[in-house]
Amino acid sequence: QKQLVESGGGLVQPGGSLRLSCAASGFTLDYYAIAWFRQAPGKAREGISCISASGSTTNYADSVKGRFTISRDNGRNTVYLQMNSLKPEDTAIYYCAARDYICLGYVPGDFGSWGQGTQVNVSS
Repeated sequence: QKQLVESGGGLVQPGGSLRLSCAASGFTLDYYAIAWFRQAPGKAREGISCISASGSTTNYADSVKGRFTISRDNGRNTVYLQMNSLKPEDTAIYYCAARDYICLGYVPGDFGSWGQGTQVNVSS
C-alpha cells in the first residue's frame, strides 16, 4: 500500500526553525515529484514547494521563498522541508503529496498520494 507519512511538526516561536520529513512506504519515491502543501484554518490548501523526481528542479511559493528549502534523499525514500525564519502566518497543517516525475503546479487533483499531515504552530 502506497503511503506518505509526514513528521517534524510542532510548536515553535517566531523566527525559529523546523524540519519536516515526508517518508514513503510501499513505493519508491525515485519516480515521483513531491510537493508540500499547507492549510491554515478557514483557508484553502496552498501549494508551497515542489521538488522533481531527480531533485534537479525545485520551486517555491512567494510566501516561503528564501525561508524554506525542499530537498530529497532517495536513498532514505524521504523528502524534507527545512523551514527557517518562521512566522505566525506559517501556522497550518502541512501535507506532502506525490505526482509523476516533474512539478507542474499545485493542483491537488494532480497528486495521487497524500500524507495525513503534520501540524505546525508558530507562536510566542
